[in-house]
Amino acid sequence: MEHVFVALPGRADGDGLYEKTFLRDEAGRKERQVLWGDWLTLDPDMPQTGEWRWVRWAWKDPAKRKLLKIRASEVSDRRPLEMIFLDVGIGDGSVLITPERATDPDLPPGQQERVIVVDAGKGRAMRDFLDARFGTYRAGMAFHAAVISHADLDHYGGFRNIFSNKDISFEHVYHNGALELPTGTELEGMGGITEPDASGVRYLKQIVESDAAARATYDPETNPSNRTFARLIATAIAKGNVGSFSMLSTEHGHFAQGARWMPGFAPGDREGYTIEVLGPWAERDAAGKLRLRSFGDAAKTKNGHSVILRLRFGEFSILFGGDLNTPSERFLLTRYAGLDAWPQDEAGREAMIAAARSRFRSDVMKACHHGASDVTDEFLRAVNPAAFVISSGDDDVNYVHPRPDLLGRLGKAGRGAAPVLLSTELQRSTREQEDAALVRRLKRGIDLLAAGGPDADEEGAPLSDAARAAARETLANALNADVDTLSRSNVSVDGAIYVKTDGKRLIAAFKKETQDPNNKWFWYSYALKVDQTMVLVPRPEH
Repeated sequence: MEHVFVALPGRADGDGLYEKTFLRDEAGRKERQVLWGDWLTLDPDMPQTGEWRWVRWAWKDPAKRKLLKIRASEVSDRRPLEMIFLDVGIGDGSVLITPERATDPDLPPGQQERVIVVDAGKGRAMRDFLDARFGTYRAGMAFHAAVISHADLDHYGGFRNIFSNKDISFEHVYHNGALELPTGTELEGMGGITEPDASGVRYLKQIVESDAAARATYDPETNPSNRTFARLIATAIAKGNVGSFSMLSTEHGHFAQGARWMPGFAPGDREGYTIEVLGPWAERDAAGKLRLRSFGDAAKTKNGHSVILRLRFGEFSILFGGDLNTPSERFLLTRYAGLDAWPQDEAGREAMIAAARSRFRSDVMKACHHGASDVTDEFLRAVNPAAFVISSGDDDVNYVHPRPDLLGRLGKAGRGAAPVLLSTELQRSTREQEDAALVRRLKRGIDLLAAGGPDADEEGAPLSDAARAAARETLANALNADVDTLSRSNVSVDGAIYVKTDGKRLIAAFKKETQDPNNKWFWYSYALKVDQTMVLVPRPEH
C-alpha cells in the first residue's frame, strides 16, 4: 500500500523548524501531532490530490482505526535517517533505520531500508519496540544486523527475547571478539591473559573472530554452557536465524580510504551514508597474530574494547561510544594521534586531541557507559558534539547514572555555548502516587468479598441468592481490574530519544509528560552553518 512520510517543517536555514504538524479529522480538527519522518499509509479509496492527503491510522485495530488527513505540503516521499535510543533502564539499546523508502525484501539491495539494532538492553524493551515498530509491515521481521558492542548483560541481555524467536532474523551479528566463553569466570572466562610483554602490557589469549569460530565455540551440542552469554549465542545458532557472526575492529570489516567500515557501509556502498569502525583497536604480535590488550580486570577489558561506530550521513555524524573507560579512551586517543604513549604535558595533549578529532568529531555522541564518570575530558573534547545522548536507568542501587559531575563535564566539552544533554532516564515520566485511593478501595472490596459479598442492594433491600452470586461476580471482576491497574508500569511516558536527519538538518526529539496527543513531542533542531558545522537552532521563547 502506498505510503508517504511526514515532512520536516521550516526552511533549510532553520526558520520554522519548531512548527508542529498534525493529522486532522474530516472536519479539519487536530487529531494528533506527528513528527518528521513518521510513516503514513495512504488510503487507496480516497482521492490523494489537491490540498489534502488521506491517511489510514491504526488500521489493523478496529477499536483505534481512523481515517485522517494531512496537508499535502506537510508530507514527503523522502524519509530521514533515524536513530532511536530506547529507554531500556540500565544499559544500552538503539535502532538505526536507513533512509531508503522501500521495505520490500524482493527489491534490489540498494533500494531497501536496512535496520541495525545496536545493543538491546537487559530486558524486553527492545523486543517490544521491534514488535510495535516493524511487526505491522515487515514480513518475518528480517533485519540487516545486530551489534553487541561488548559482552555485558545490560547490552546483550535483551537479545535473549529476540534470538529465541524464529520469526526474527539477522543477516549479521557483529561483536568485539572479547567474549564470555562457555567456561570460566572473570578474565579466565574470556580465555585468560598473557604474561606482560617488554612494555608491561598483557593481552587476551583468545578472541573469537570468524563465523566458524563463533559457531564452534558456542555450539549447544558440543559446548553446552550455563553462562548467560554462551546460552544466548547457542540459542541463535540452534534457531538458525542469524546468517553470520563476525568480529568488528580496526582489523575487521571493509578496508577503504585508510579506515575500517562496517561491511556494506563503506564509502560508495550506499549513497550518502557510511559507518566507520573506530574500535576496538586490534593489535598484531611479531608473528602477525591478532590480539586485544587487557585494560585491567575483566569488566574494564570488556568495556574498553566496545565496538565503537561513527555514522556519517551527508554533513551529519554520530558516535556510538559503547562503555569506554579511562584506560581505553587514552589508548584510542594515542593510537589515532599516532603516539606511543600518553602525553605528559598540556601542549602534547592539545596536539593529540586535535589529531584525534579528525576521526572522532561528531555532531551527536552516545555518551560512554551510561553517564559514568570514568571517562577522560580529552576524549570528550575530541568528539566535541553538539548533543549528548545518555542511556541510563535507576533500577540498580549500585549505580548513580548519569553522574552529576559527568553532566557538568559534558557541558564543558560539548560544542557551542549550550550543548544539549539528553538522558533516557531524565526524559522518562512516571506517575505520581495517585494510586492510594485505589488501594483503599481494593482493601474494602477484598474485605467485603471475604465476608460473602453484598447482601443488600443500594437501597438496603435484601438480595436473592441469585442476585448475591451475581453481585459477588461483579465485585470480583472489579477487584481484578483494580489489581491490573496497580500492576501496570509506573512509567507513563518512556524516555526514548529520537534522532532524525537528512544529512543537512537534524532533530533530537522525545515525548512530553502530557498525554495530550496534540502536544506529545518536544524537540531540538539543528541546521548547517556556512562552514558546514551543525549547530543548534534556538527554540522560540515561551
